[in-house]
Formats: sequence, structure tokens, C-alpha cells
Amino acid sequence: MNTEKVLDAKGLACPMPIVKTKKAMKDVEAGGILEIHATDKGAKSDLTAWAKSSGHELLKHEEEDGVFKFWIQKGE
Repeated sequence: MNTEKVLDAKGLACPMPIVKTKKAMKDVEAGGILEIHATDKGAKSDLTAWAKSSGHELLKHEEEDGVFKFWIQKGE
């Protein structure tokens, strides 16, 4: 997947992954994809809800060695 930016939010507890994601999304062009790496288990539900309420789309998420990876496409 072609990501425009990668955000490392590993080791951060809620709500910091969301706070950092909001800030990083400002640097992504409309239609661009932000990749987020987090270790907080709550990040999955938080990022899913945030993307939907902010007009973005969570394209994919996966877990690898305790790291949750998310790909969010920025809305128009």
C-alpha cells in the first residue's frame, strides 16, 4: 500500500495515538494514506471510530508481534 506518511505511536497510551494521528493527518493530502503503528490495545476501536467520525476511511488494520498497524485514507 502506498503510504504518504508513517506515524510511530508505539508505547503511547490512550489518548495519545489519536492525538498524534489527528496532528499527522494534517500533513497528508486528501486521498493520501497515513500508516499508524501503535501498541495500545484500545487504538483499534479508537482509530476506527475517529476515522469514521472525521470523514476518513480505515482501509486496513493488522497485528504483528504486538504492534497494531492501521492504514487510514484521508477524506476530501
